[in-house]
Amino acid sequence: MYRPTLNDIQAAHKRIERYVTRTPLHRYRTLENLINAEVYVKHENHQPLGAFKMRGGVNHLMKMSSEQKKKGVVTASSGNHGQSIAYAAKLHEIEAVIIVPENANPGKVASMKSLGADVRFYGKDFDESRSEVERLSKEEGYTYIHSANTPDLIEGVGTYTLEILEDLPTTDVIVVPVGAGSGACGTAIAAKSINPKIEVIGVQSKAAPAAYLSWKSGDLQSNPNNTIAEGLGTALGFSYTIEIMRDLMDDFILVSDEELESAVLLLLEHTHNLTEHAGAASLAGALKIKDRLVDKRVVLIMSGGNLSMQHLRNIIKKK
Repeated sequence: MYRPTLNDIQAAHKRIERYVTRTPLHRYRTLENLINAEVYVKHENHQPLGAFKMRGGVNHLMKMSSEQKKKGVVTASSGNHGQSIAYAAKLHEIEAVIIVPENANPGKVASMKSLGADVRFYGKDFDESRSEVERLSKEEGYTYIHSANTPDLIEGVGTYTLEILEDLPTTDVIVVPVGAGSGACGTAIAAKSINPKIEVIGVQSKAAPAAYLSWKSGDLQSNPNNTIAEGLGTALGFSYTIEIMRDLMDDFILVSDEELESAVLLLLEHTHNLTEHAGAASLAGALKIKDRLVDKRVVLIMSGGNLSMQHLRNIIKKK
């Protein structure tokens, strides 16, 4: 597989711009008091589907061949990636089968179904769902869309970083959540191509640290996925995204699920935006390393806002 370039991401931006929202970048003074830096939030939670993944799904399906489209597509998702594929498939009248874990977020499942996708439950987590996708693609001939090892997805999601640097060319640091890694790869490729001095820092839950462990060691690692953050939850690292992140990402840190929950409430209080656990990872990570961020211009990626009401009630109850 080729590695997307800045030119590829710029082309993707032109390709998808009529189907996605150019999301705002807002500065929050009260967050600055917590971090002692100039803090901005990129609101990908303002996408129509509530998450950044929409950009990648639209770009990928627009680039597929007619033959691939005729076969229909199949993918595994904990929610946001599945929504993006369902949305893009509806735009182009393509059959889409989305395999989700048995405990998938009900709101995300309802969204996928409303977009016309055939949503099927399989397995206790994303990784078990993925095994069923591989079977369906081999036995029934669907075009398999991998949630990480897919250049077209990275090109698409990298477009939000173009917007960040158009709005704030003097950005010093971008803090980005990491699950399978497409968002972090797109961020790093775009940011480093435009200004190599920008630091890109990834954040993952230590309850599902496979990508972090793979990034640290240079070898693909597996580790139990026990995080509450469905958008960060995978039990293994993926070679394609890990290689890009190792080349381009400056640092990678882990936060606890408890820190993610606290960050959800802090963002609700200070930005008046509801974010899911994965979307709050950037703030949780910034708070963890705030001594390194003093007086810098820091952009936090609020990658998604699709938090279930049950999860929100649980967080409020704990606090």
